[in-house]
Amino acid sequence: MHGDAAPPASPFQAELARRLSVARGDEPADLVLAGGHVLSVFTGELLEADVAIAGERVAGVGHYEGREAVDASGLILLPGFIDGHMHLESTKLMAGEFARAALPWGTTTVVLDPHEIANVFGVRGVRALLEGAERVPLDFYVMVSSCVPASPFESSGATVTAADIAAFLEEHPRAIGLAEMMSYPDVVAGAPDALAKLEAARRAGGHVDGHAPGLSGAALNAYLAAGVESDHECTTAEEALEKRRLGMWIMIREGSAARNLEALLPVVLEHGPANTLLCTDDREPDHLLRDGHINDVVRKAVALGCPPADAVVMATLNAARFHRLRAHGAVAPGYLADVVAVEDLVRFAPVRVWKRGRLVAEDGRAIGIPRVEAPGWMRGSVRVPRLAAEAFAVTADGPVRVIGVESGQIVTRALVDEPAHRDGRAIADPARDLAKIAVVERHSGSGRTGVGFVRGFGLRRGALASTHAHDAHNVVVIGVDEADMAVAVNRLAEIGGGQVVVADGAPVAEVPCPIGGLLSDQTVEEVAERVDFLAEAAALLGVTLPSPFMAMSFLALSVIPELKITDRGLIDTVRFAPVPLEA
Repeated sequence: MHGDAAPPASPFQAELARRLSVARGDEPADLVLAGGHVLSVFTGELLEADVAIAGERVAGVGHYEGREAVDASGLILLPGFIDGHMHLESTKLMAGEFARAALPWGTTTVVLDPHEIANVFGVRGVRALLEGAERVPLDFYVMVSSCVPASPFESSGATVTAADIAAFLEEHPRAIGLAEMMSYPDVVAGAPDALAKLEAARRAGGHVDGHAPGLSGAALNAYLAAGVESDHECTTAEEALEKRRLGMWIMIREGSAARNLEALLPVVLEHGPANTLLCTDDREPDHLLRDGHINDVVRKAVALGCPPADAVVMATLNAARFHRLRAHGAVAPGYLADVVAVEDLVRFAPVRVWKRGRLVAEDGRAIGIPRVEAPGWMRGSVRVPRLAAEAFAVTADGPVRVIGVESGQIVTRALVDEPAHRDGRAIADPARDLAKIAVVERHSGSGRTGVGFVRGFGLRRGALASTHAHDAHNVVVIGVDEADMAVAVNRLAEIGGGQVVVADGAPVAEVPCPIGGLLSDQTVEEVAERVDFLAEAAALLGVTLPSPFMAMSFLALSVIPELKITDRGLIDTVRFAPVPLEA
């Protein structure tokens, strides 16, 4: 080699040099989206400009020529939408099927808290989810699950330690921080285990998601002083404003069961969109397929009076900035070419979607999404001994504690009521909307069962059961007939997990989720159809609560106020202590 010859450029340098050449106008772009209007998330303006794409990134916004041109006349070009906090397992879909459903709605990036699969399989399960998503043209990032199990009152199938968190953050490029610190009492108190997990995140350069329903005053200050940066559990504008005033990022959640957008949006309308982003947290597959994803939250925000540019900023740039995803969140030079073309800023219905410069959806249809399979070891995880009706029998001479459920909320009320009695047993009383609820341990095969009462579902006969039960994902079952409750739990053990409706001693609808008891191996259309039929079957049994299975899933979560239930019994989540059934 000649002594004066320059060393060969690295692939990064070669790619960057070409992008700069395109940006300068010295050579044509790979693709130009021409003739549309670009929404600047930095100023809120609509710019008459072309978008020049070189490789996976935007090279320039202005007037450009390209090897390929797409006429974007009459369209508004937005950044790809980002779900700032969600649980893939709640969709019941593998990564490929989720992408098939979400990409046509303009979602190009999601930040997962995979603590469902982690509660079943530990970090090995999280690693398997990410490996399966590698070939999918949608960016999946994870916040490493911080509370597995969520509390000492839950029985999980695995444990994730501070050392596990540190190792995973160091080894996996898609792991970007520490997921919701649900054990907020431990954080506030400075418990050693909580502090070790926070240290693991900081040493790896990761940020920390929060989970602090109702936390206020000095305790909130302590939680923030620990380095926790966000919260998606606000249910009132007052709560969100107090947290935002102290620098906390507010994730406005609009999922299938928990819907907080309308309550929290006044804070944005008065104070602007700073430190605020959008998320779904938990969304059912039928809602995802029929109603949309983050674009649905954006559409609702605008319908409630939010300026369209502010709604888009919360769904794109703000989510990217909070999660330190510096190449995401804008249609601007140097950013990833994640672009959503819509006709208006009212419906937010994508006409075309590009991910990293590649067309991945058009006219509501995803393009070229590979099927993702789960490894065989992720099946067969629901281990429950065969149960009889007697497993749900309880004796109570007087009033009992009752979990009060409210539509659109995952917080519950702690009620007291007098159940009906038969043969010395306390039983359900459907005439007064008083059903039985139980959680059955399913990881080790112990069959340990906690039994209580619940109000708010409207169930008049039969039973509903699910292995989607945050966060330990044991079997949760609600019923007015103890024999039907046993049939429901036994059926879930037979099919490897999922959700089932039972009436008159037999299953009438079910959604099998054999992968960890959480994910289906069917297409999104098949799963959505089964979920719709499941909801119809539940309604025929008298259920009036919207998204009853999603609501059920939170009744076993021992870190959300006020009263919850696990396989170990009732938990007063305000005092963070077990309580007896009898009041």
